[in-house]
Amino acid sequence: MNETDIRYMRVALSLGARGLGQVWPNPAVGCVIVKDGRIVGRGWTAPGGRPHAETRALEQAGGEAKGADVYVTLEPCAHHGQTPPCADALVAAGVARVVVAMQDPDPRVSGKGLGRLRVAGIEVVEGVLGEAAGAMQQGFVSRVTRGRPMVTLKFAASLDGRIATATGESKWITGPEARRLVHAMRARHDAVMVGGGTARLDDPSLTVRDLGHVRQPVRVVWSRHLDVPLTGQLARTAKDVPLWLVHGEDANPDLISAWAGLGARLFACPVGTGRQIKPESALQALGQAGLTRVFCEGGGALAASLLAAELVDELILFNAGLAIGAEGQPMLGALGLDRLADASRFNLMEHRAIGPDIMSRWVCRPG
Repeated sequence: MNETDIRYMRVALSLGARGLGQVWPNPAVGCVIVKDGRIVGRGWTAPGGRPHAETRALEQAGGEAKGADVYVTLEPCAHHGQTPPCADALVAAGVARVVVAMQDPDPRVSGKGLGRLRVAGIEVVEGVLGEAAGAMQQGFVSRVTRGRPMVTLKFAASLDGRIATATGESKWITGPEARRLVHAMRARHDAVMVGGGTARLDDPSLTVRDLGHVRQPVRVVWSRHLDVPLTGQLARTAKDVPLWLVHGEDANPDLISAWAGLGARLFACPVGTGRQIKPESALQALGQAGLTRVFCEGGGALAASLLAAELVDELILFNAGLAIGAEGQPMLGALGLDRLADASRFNLMEHRAIGPDIMSRWVCRPG
């Protein structure tokens, strides 16, 4: 690994990040093609997952790709899907060297793409900025290896951990800067997810706003009985922006038909302890449907069930400079913990001011 490889791989990673939330079920990949110290081709996975980053970069580079160095954030694909393999395209273009940040965990690709390049006489370098690439591909890797999407859990709360007053007033605890950042976070995820209680109380739209044209995330609502208002914002927009409803196997068939008629996609999941939807089963269903990155915005019962099942990969907390008191609504439902040793632990990764508020970002502590 040398400084030149690191520099160009950073460019490829920045390009790949543009696809986060826009390309599922595919990974968000970036590619840079360099000839004689000059970038001749750039590409990142297009919205919807096609064309791939390498294809776009090769198209831009044209004949200059021959003998060039290629920097790509994920191993080039080796299987025939909707498009031919990117590994074959690189070989056909006559590139001299391919620098890869990480291997693709998909068994259809893993090692095979790099093998094709080596057989063709192309020099292959692996592991350049692999840790950074792994962080960016966490959702894709999670779906491939664990069968479920990566879960980011977000809270916006007072200093004393309350999300609303006793009467339910919650707009707005945090300031406009924090709210705008939350919309940017939504845009970098495949789906925005809430529980049925939040959908009933807040009547949210769960869309990305004020960030220009983006592929809207799927709206996911967990409601065992499907008792979400059929006249609310979610129902009115179900045909315009994807709406997926996770419900219990015992939900009313008439409600299932009604929501399907409105354009929603429905997922029947088993009910477990506490008469709640089994979170593991629900996330597996969402993973099978192609989601790689899910942004959960509550409420407290859904957040507690995900934490209790150790299904939260990243936790983002916005704290506003006010106190609401014990009578306010807590940001987290009951976890049933008797010992601190049983609580999930997270490592602090980031802590900064966002306007008048404080944002902290935590990742699940291994083990």
